Amino acid sequence: MEKTETKKVHACPECGSHKLIRDYSRAEVTCDECGLVISEDIIDTGPEWRAFDHEQGEKRGRVGAPMTYTIHDKGLSTMIDWKNKDIHGRDISAGRRAQIYRMRKWHKRIKVADAKDRNLAFALTELDRLSSHLHLPRNIREGAAMVYRKAVDKRLIRGRSIESVTSACIYIACREYKVPRTLDEIVEHSRVDKKEIGRSYRFITRELEIKLYPTSPVDYIPRFATELGLSGKVQRKAQDILEGAIKVGLTSGRGPTGVCAAAIYLAAIMEGERRTQKAVSEVAKVTEVTVRNRYKEIIEKLGIDVKI
Repeated sequence: MEKTETKKVHACPECGSHKLIRDYSRAEVTCDECGLVISEDIIDTGPEWRAFDHEQGEKRGRVGAPMTYTIHDKGLSTMIDWKNKDIHGRDISAGRRAQIYRMRKWHKRIKVADAKDRNLAFALTELDRLSSHLHLPRNIREGAAMVYRKAVDKRLIRGRSIESVTSACIYIACREYKVPRTLDEIVEHSRVDKKEIGRSYRFITRELEIKLYPTSPVDYIPRFATELGLSGKVQRKAQDILEGAIKVGLTSGRGPTGVCAAAIYLAAIMEGERRTQKAVSEVAKVTEVTVRNRYKEIIEKLGIDVKI
Protein backbone atom coordinates (compact mmCIF):
# COMPACT_ATOMS: atom_id res chain seq x y z
CA MET A 1 0.00 0.00 0.00
CA GLU A 2 1.57 3.28 -1.13
CA LYS A 3 1.46 6.11 1.36
CA THR A 4 2.71 9.63 0.86
CA GLU A 5 2.52 12.37 3.46
CA THR A 6 0.60 15.42 2.35
CA LYS A 7 1.57 19.03 2.95
CA LYS A 8 0.44 20.48 6.27
CA VAL A 9 -2.49 22.35 4.79
CA HIS A 10 -5.23 21.27 7.17
CA ALA A 11 -5.47 19.36 10.42
CA CYS A 12 -7.40 16.33 11.64
CA PRO A 13 -10.80 17.48 13.01
CA GLU A 14 -10.64 14.79 15.73
CA CYS A 15 -7.17 15.18 17.28
CA GLY A 16 -5.78 18.27 15.49
CA SER A 17 -2.80 16.39 14.04
CA HIS A 18 -1.21 17.61 10.80
CA LYS A 19 0.12 14.15 9.86
CA LEU A 20 -2.35 13.23 7.14
CA ILE A 21 -1.81 10.23 4.87
CA ARG A 22 -3.06 9.98 1.28
CA ASP A 23 -3.73 6.32 0.54
CA TYR A 24 -4.37 6.09 -3.21
CA SER A 25 -5.00 2.33 -3.11
CA ARG A 26 -8.07 2.99 -0.89
CA ALA A 27 -8.73 6.52 -2.22
CA GLU A 28 -8.78 7.89 1.34
CA VAL A 29 -7.13 10.60 3.42
CA THR A 30 -6.54 9.35 6.94
CA CYS A 31 -4.98 10.75 10.11
CA ASP A 32 -1.71 9.03 11.01
CA GLU A 33 -2.22 9.73 14.72
CA CYS A 34 -5.81 8.60 15.48
CA GLY A 35 -6.69 6.74 12.24
CA LEU A 36 -9.74 8.87 11.40
CA VAL A 37 -10.80 8.72 7.73
CA ILE A 38 -11.04 12.41 6.82
CA SER A 39 -11.88 12.12 3.12
CA GLU A 40 -13.04 9.33 0.78
CA ASP A 41 -13.04 8.78 -2.98
CA ILE A 42 -10.09 11.11 -3.58
CA ILE A 43 -8.86 11.47 -7.15
CA ASP A 44 -5.33 10.37 -8.03
CA THR A 45 -4.03 13.07 -10.35
CA GLY A 46 -0.79 11.22 -11.09
CA PRO A 47 -0.08 9.11 -14.18
CA GLU A 48 -1.39 5.57 -14.45
CA TRP A 49 2.01 4.39 -15.70
CA ARG A 50 5.42 4.12 -14.07
CA ALA A 51 8.78 5.31 -15.39
CA PHE A 52 12.16 4.31 -13.97
CA ASP A 53 14.27 6.93 -15.74
CA HIS A 54 13.86 10.26 -17.54
CA GLU A 55 13.85 8.66 -21.01
CA GLN A 56 10.97 6.35 -20.10
CA GLY A 57 9.05 9.28 -18.66
CA GLU A 58 9.52 11.25 -21.90
CA LYS A 59 8.28 8.33 -24.03
CA ARG A 60 5.22 7.52 -21.91
CA GLY A 61 4.12 11.08 -21.18
CA ARG A 62 1.15 12.15 -23.30
CA VAL A 63 0.95 15.84 -22.45
CA GLY A 64 2.88 18.90 -23.54
CA ALA A 65 4.62 21.63 -21.61
CA PRO A 66 2.64 23.46 -18.89
CA MET A 67 0.76 26.66 -19.67
CA THR A 68 2.84 29.82 -19.36
CA TYR A 69 1.99 33.51 -19.63
CA THR A 70 5.44 34.31 -21.02
CA ILE A 71 4.42 33.09 -24.51
CA HIS A 72 1.83 35.06 -26.47
CA ASP A 73 -0.41 31.99 -27.01
CA LYS A 74 0.31 30.72 -23.44
CA GLY A 75 2.08 27.71 -24.97
CA LEU A 76 -1.24 26.02 -25.79
CA SER A 77 -1.12 26.12 -29.59
CA THR A 78 0.31 23.35 -31.75
CA MET A 79 3.40 23.50 -33.94
CA ILE A 80 4.72 21.69 -36.99
CA ASP A 81 7.99 19.99 -36.14
CA TRP A 82 11.08 21.33 -37.91
CA LYS A 83 12.38 17.80 -38.67
CA ASN A 84 11.67 16.66 -42.24
CA LYS A 85 10.76 13.10 -41.27
CA ASP A 86 7.53 11.13 -41.26
CA ILE A 87 5.91 9.37 -38.29
CA HIS A 88 8.19 6.35 -38.76
CA GLY A 89 11.37 8.46 -38.76
CA ARG A 90 11.99 8.12 -42.51
CA ASP A 91 13.05 11.09 -44.65
CA ILE A 92 10.22 12.61 -46.67
CA SER A 93 10.43 13.31 -50.40
CA ALA A 94 11.62 16.65 -51.81
CA GLY A 95 8.13 17.57 -53.14
CA ARG A 96 6.51 16.79 -49.83
CA ARG A 97 9.25 18.71 -48.03
CA ALA A 98 8.47 21.91 -49.96
CA GLN A 99 4.78 21.55 -49.12
CA ILE A 100 5.49 21.10 -45.41
CA TYR A 101 7.83 24.11 -45.53
CA ARG A 102 4.97 26.28 -46.85
CA MET A 103 2.58 24.85 -44.23
CA ARG A 104 5.10 25.59 -41.49
CA LYS A 105 5.54 29.18 -42.71
CA TRP A 106 1.81 29.91 -42.87
CA HIS A 107 1.18 28.19 -39.57
CA LYS A 108 3.74 30.48 -37.94
CA ARG A 109 2.08 33.55 -39.49
CA ILE A 110 -1.42 32.52 -38.42
CA LYS A 111 -0.30 32.20 -34.78
CA VAL A 112 0.22 35.99 -34.69
CA ALA A 113 -2.67 36.98 -36.94
CA ASP A 114 -4.09 40.03 -35.10
CA ALA A 115 -2.45 43.16 -33.67
CA LYS A 116 -2.77 42.03 -30.04
CA ASP A 117 -0.94 38.76 -30.69
CA ARG A 118 1.81 40.58 -32.59
CA ASN A 119 2.20 43.03 -29.72
CA LEU A 120 2.34 40.23 -27.14
CA ALA A 121 4.78 38.18 -29.23
CA PHE A 122 7.24 41.09 -29.46
CA ALA A 123 6.74 42.32 -25.89
CA LEU A 124 7.08 38.90 -24.23
CA THR A 125 10.24 38.20 -26.23
CA GLU A 126 11.66 41.51 -24.96
CA LEU A 127 10.51 40.64 -21.44
CA ASP A 128 12.29 37.27 -21.63
CA ARG A 129 15.49 38.91 -22.92
CA LEU A 130 15.52 41.50 -20.14
CA SER A 131 14.72 38.90 -17.47
CA SER A 132 17.59 36.71 -18.66
CA HIS A 133 20.05 39.60 -18.39
CA LEU A 134 18.81 40.33 -14.86
CA HIS A 135 18.92 36.60 -13.89
CA LEU A 136 15.30 36.64 -12.71
CA PRO A 137 13.50 33.41 -11.72
CA ARG A 138 10.50 31.95 -13.57
CA ASN A 139 7.85 33.20 -11.11
CA ILE A 140 8.89 36.84 -11.65
CA ARG A 141 8.79 36.41 -15.44
CA GLU A 142 5.28 34.98 -15.14
CA GLY A 143 4.24 37.84 -12.85
CA ALA A 144 5.64 40.49 -15.20
CA ALA A 145 3.88 38.84 -18.17
CA MET A 146 0.58 38.88 -16.24
CA VAL A 147 0.95 42.62 -15.51
CA TYR A 148 1.72 43.30 -19.19
CA ARG A 149 -1.33 41.29 -20.34
CA LYS A 150 -3.56 43.30 -17.98
CA ALA A 151 -2.11 46.52 -19.39
CA VAL A 152 -2.83 45.33 -22.94
CA ASP A 153 -6.42 44.37 -22.04
CA LYS A 154 -6.99 47.86 -20.59
CA ARG A 155 -5.33 49.49 -23.63
CA LEU A 156 -2.63 51.17 -21.57
CA ILE A 157 0.12 50.42 -24.10
CA ARG A 158 -1.05 52.87 -26.75
CA GLY A 159 1.30 55.87 -27.06
CA ARG A 160 4.11 54.17 -25.11
CA SER A 161 7.04 52.12 -26.30
CA ILE A 162 6.85 48.37 -25.70
CA GLU A 163 10.37 48.40 -24.22
CA SER A 164 9.46 50.94 -21.52
CA VAL A 165 6.27 49.10 -20.54
CA THR A 166 7.97 45.68 -20.35
CA SER A 167 10.77 47.18 -18.24
CA ALA A 168 8.18 48.75 -15.95
CA CYS A 169 6.31 45.42 -15.64
CA ILE A 170 9.52 43.64 -14.64
CA TYR A 171 10.22 46.33 -12.03
CA ILE A 172 6.67 45.93 -10.65
CA ALA A 173 6.97 42.12 -10.51
CA CYS A 174 10.32 42.36 -8.72
CA ARG A 175 8.77 44.66 -6.12
CA GLU A 176 5.73 42.39 -5.68
CA TYR A 177 7.79 39.20 -5.22
CA LYS A 178 10.37 40.90 -2.97
CA VAL A 179 13.29 40.14 -5.30
CA PRO A 180 14.22 43.80 -5.73
CA ARG A 181 16.07 45.22 -8.69
CA THR A 182 16.78 48.92 -8.88
CA LEU A 183 15.67 51.01 -11.84
CA ASP A 184 19.35 51.61 -12.63
CA GLU A 185 19.92 47.85 -13.00
CA ILE A 186 16.94 47.53 -15.34
CA VAL A 187 18.02 50.58 -17.37
CA GLU A 188 21.47 49.03 -17.80
CA HIS A 189 19.99 46.24 -19.95
CA SER A 190 16.95 48.06 -21.33
CA ARG A 191 16.75 49.98 -24.61
CA VAL A 192 15.03 53.02 -23.06
CA ASP A 193 16.10 55.58 -20.47
CA LYS A 194 15.28 55.70 -16.77
CA LYS A 195 12.84 58.62 -17.08
CA GLU A 196 10.63 56.80 -19.59
CA ILE A 197 10.56 53.57 -17.56
CA GLY A 198 9.67 55.52 -14.40
CA ARG A 199 6.84 57.28 -16.22
CA SER A 200 5.42 53.98 -17.50
CA TYR A 201 5.79 52.38 -14.05
CA ARG A 202 3.82 55.14 -12.32
CA PHE A 203 1.12 55.11 -15.00
CA ILE A 204 0.61 51.31 -14.91
CA THR A 205 0.52 51.08 -11.11
CA ARG A 206 -2.04 53.89 -10.99
CA GLU A 207 -4.29 52.56 -13.75
CA LEU A 208 -4.17 48.92 -12.62
CA GLU A 209 -4.43 49.95 -8.95
CA ILE A 210 -1.34 47.99 -7.97
CA LYS A 211 -0.29 48.79 -4.41
CA LEU A 212 3.44 48.39 -3.80
CA TYR A 213 5.13 48.90 -0.47
CA PRO A 214 8.52 50.67 -0.26
CA THR A 215 11.48 48.37 -0.83
CA SER A 216 13.15 47.27 2.38
CA PRO A 217 16.99 47.26 2.60
CA VAL A 218 16.72 43.75 4.13
CA ASP A 219 15.50 42.37 0.76
CA TYR A 220 18.88 43.18 -0.84
CA ILE A 221 21.01 41.34 1.74
CA PRO A 222 21.04 37.82 0.17
CA ARG A 223 21.98 39.06 -3.32
CA PHE A 224 24.70 41.50 -2.22
CA ALA A 225 26.20 39.06 0.30
CA THR A 226 26.27 36.22 -2.25
CA GLU A 227 28.03 38.38 -4.83
CA LEU A 228 30.60 39.35 -2.19
CA GLY A 229 31.09 35.70 -1.16
CA LEU A 230 29.99 36.28 2.45
CA SER A 231 28.67 33.60 4.79
CA GLY A 232 25.19 33.18 6.23
CA LYS A 233 26.55 34.39 9.57
CA VAL A 234 27.34 37.79 8.02
CA GLN A 235 23.89 37.91 6.40
CA ARG A 236 22.18 37.33 9.75
CA LYS A 237 24.34 39.99 11.40
CA ALA A 238 23.55 42.48 8.62
CA GLN A 239 19.84 41.74 9.04
CA ASP A 240 20.07 42.43 12.80
CA ILE A 241 21.84 45.73 12.10
CA LEU A 242 19.20 46.76 9.55
CA GLU A 243 16.32 45.84 11.87
CA GLY A 244 17.87 48.10 14.51
CA ALA A 245 18.35 50.88 11.95
CA ILE A 246 14.70 50.60 10.84
CA LYS A 247 13.49 50.91 14.45
CA VAL A 248 15.37 54.18 15.00
CA GLY A 249 14.24 55.56 11.62
CA LEU A 250 17.63 55.53 9.89
CA THR A 251 16.25 54.06 6.66
CA SER A 252 13.54 56.64 6.00
CA GLY A 253 14.45 59.07 3.24
CA ARG A 254 17.58 57.11 2.26
CA GLY A 255 18.21 54.76 -0.63
CA PRO A 256 17.71 51.12 0.47
CA THR A 257 20.75 49.90 -1.47
CA GLY A 258 23.09 52.35 0.27
CA VAL A 259 21.80 51.45 3.75
CA CYS A 260 22.02 47.72 2.95
CA ALA A 261 25.59 48.11 1.62
CA ALA A 262 26.65 49.88 4.84
CA ALA A 263 25.06 47.18 7.02
CA ILE A 264 26.80 44.40 5.06
CA TYR A 265 30.12 46.27 5.26
CA LEU A 266 29.80 46.55 9.06
CA ALA A 267 28.59 42.96 9.50
CA ALA A 268 31.52 41.63 7.44
CA ILE A 269 34.01 43.49 9.65
CA MET A 270 32.31 42.36 12.87
CA GLU A 271 32.30 38.70 11.76
CA GLY A 272 35.91 38.74 10.53
CA GLU A 273 35.10 38.56 6.79
CA ARG A 274 36.24 42.07 5.94
CA ARG A 275 35.48 43.50 2.49
CA THR A 276 36.64 46.84 1.11
CA GLN A 277 34.28 49.77 0.71
CA LYS A 278 35.03 49.74 -3.01
CA ALA A 279 33.98 46.08 -3.39
CA VAL A 280 30.74 46.64 -1.44
CA SER A 281 29.89 49.84 -3.34
CA GLU A 282 30.44 48.14 -6.73
CA VAL A 283 28.08 45.29 -5.85
CA ALA A 284 25.40 47.66 -4.49
CA LYS A 285 25.97 50.14 -7.37
CA VAL A 286 26.39 53.10 -5.01
CA THR A 287 29.39 55.35 -4.34
CA GLU A 288 31.98 54.71 -1.63
CA VAL A 289 30.99 58.02 -0.06
CA THR A 290 27.41 56.73 0.37
CA VAL A 291 28.63 53.56 2.08
CA ARG A 292 30.90 55.60 4.34
CA ASN A 293 28.20 58.09 5.32
CA ARG A 294 25.61 55.38 6.00
CA TYR A 295 27.83 53.18 8.18
CA LYS A 296 28.91 56.22 10.22
CA GLU A 297 25.23 57.03 10.84
CA ILE A 298 24.51 53.42 11.84
CA ILE A 299 27.49 53.30 14.26
CA GLU A 300 26.51 56.59 15.86
CA LYS A 301 22.78 55.88 16.24
CA LEU A 302 23.02 52.21 17.27
CA GLY A 303 26.14 52.64 19.41
CA ILE A 304 28.08 49.88 17.65
CA ASP A 305 31.72 49.60 18.76
CA VAL A 306 33.75 48.42 15.80
CA LYS A 307 37.26 49.10 14.54
CA ILE A 308 37.11 50.11 10.86
